[in-house]
Amino acid sequence: MNKRITGVLIFLSLFFVQMSFSQQKENSLSLSLQDCILKAMKNNLGVAIEVLNPELSGISVTLAGEKFWPGLTFSLSRRDTMQASYSYLESADEVTTLRDGYTTQISQLIPTGGTFSVTMEGSMTDTNQRLQTINPRYGNTLTFSFSQPLLQNFGFKVNRKDIIIARNNLDISESQLNKVLQNTIYSVEEAYWNLVYSIENLEVRRQSLQLAQDLLAKNQRAVEVGTLAPIEVLSAQSAVATREADILQAEAQVKNNEDILKTIINLSMEEGREAAEIIPVDKPAYELKEISLETALRTAIENRPELKQMRIDLQNRDINLGYAKNQLLPNLSLQASYWSPGISGTKSEFDPRDPWGPPISVIVSPASDALKDVLSFKYPNWSLGLNLTLPLDKIFSRTSYAQAKVNLQQAELRLKNQEQQIYLEIKQMVRAVETNYKRVQAYKVARELADKKLQAEEERLKVGLTTSYFVLQYQTELTTAWSNELKVIIDYSLSLAGLDRAMGISLKNKNISLSELPGK
Repeated sequence: MNKRITGVLIFLSLFFVQMSFSQQKENSLSLSLQDCILKAMKNNLGVAIEVLNPELSGISVTLAGEKFWPGLTFSLSRRDTMQASYSYLESADEVTTLRDGYTTQISQLIPTGGTFSVTMEGSMTDTNQRLQTINPRYGNTLTFSFSQPLLQNFGFKVNRKDIIIARNNLDISESQLNKVLQNTIYSVEEAYWNLVYSIENLEVRRQSLQLAQDLLAKNQRAVEVGTLAPIEVLSAQSAVATREADILQAEAQVKNNEDILKTIINLSMEEGREAAEIIPVDKPAYELKEISLETALRTAIENRPELKQMRIDLQNRDINLGYAKNQLLPNLSLQASYWSPGISGTKSEFDPRDPWGPPISVIVSPASDALKDVLSFKYPNWSLGLNLTLPLDKIFSRTSYAQAKVNLQQAELRLKNQEQQIYLEIKQMVRAVETNYKRVQAYKVARELADKKLQAEEERLKVGLTTSYFVLQYQTELTTAWSNELKVIIDYSLSLAGLDRAMGISLKNKNISLSELPGK
């Protein structure tokens, strides 16, 4: 009966273990490194924030260009006045005047800094004042005006300064996005390979525990038959307990690294996937990658987004310096106008011998006649002039110019300093790649030797030439050698990723284009 119950319990235990294993597999998510990088590009909140910056900079470019859009002005007015008559010649009792007017103007700023405008003005005046030969009176005037600065604010570069700087800032924001993406790619690689290491290290710890358990079982059998001292069992039991504690720590490290990777790729954006177990499918490779310091430095100078940002910022500083220098010049401007007036209305003729009498004839002209005179340029008029303004505050105080000059010098020094920092970083990363590759070879040899030492010690244990204590020590050495070899392989992979980031080619090597990002 007890055997049957024991068999049933064993069967149920195996059944539930199998069910648990199946559910875990169903809730797992196998991901390659490239999969994780693409998910980070799609889901990472930091990337999503930075993607919007080029869009904002693009809006700023459009906003800066709006200064060259034409402006339209339209106004209407009506004025009805009444006042006491001060003279019998004006009116008998009171003077009333009704005036309607409108103004329409189109103005345009041109790239040289000048302003061109076309203005059409119209009015209608009706009054009870005497001796008005045309009443009501309709008037129109078409005016062409042009104003051009000749010294201060003259030139394409000065007047397009805001547009050029806005476009440069757009390039800067794209470079900043490039930098964020490269840092994100490196963060993904770091989290991915650390997760791979923690999983492999957990497996090494489990194998180490299995070795200790096997030795414990052998010692227990030997003690039972009286061929081994009981203290040997205690040594093995102590080792088993210690390695079980190591496994608990290794399992916690797997979960911690898994959580870090999940946060970077933001699995919560994918419904139902945030609780999934990530199973890395890529294994770290340690093939030798030959790269010279000169090649790496030249690649970094061409591709590092920080250098591109600083070069563009240097251009902006130079533009600001040129603008500040231009503002020191006198304000000399050319003013030119050409206008054509026209008038019509009800024309009254009076007898010269009796100007106070009623009109002897009345000629009615429609309001359109005034407009015809304007459009036919019946009465052409023009004016031309020069205006000179001396900005004494800018002539005697060159603060803005001095400030712009210092800003340019600072930008030049920052660029040189960044180049030096990149040179140092490239040297360190190239050295790290070379060193870690050599470390991989050395730790591989150390692991192979530790394995051979353990095998030799186990053979000695069989013939009674050593004790379990030394076998357990050699097992620990082999476990440490395995972990060290795994860790240095991960370090080599990360040093390659760090070198790509230092050279600014992470996006290129991962086949990621800025135009393919969400929101672009």
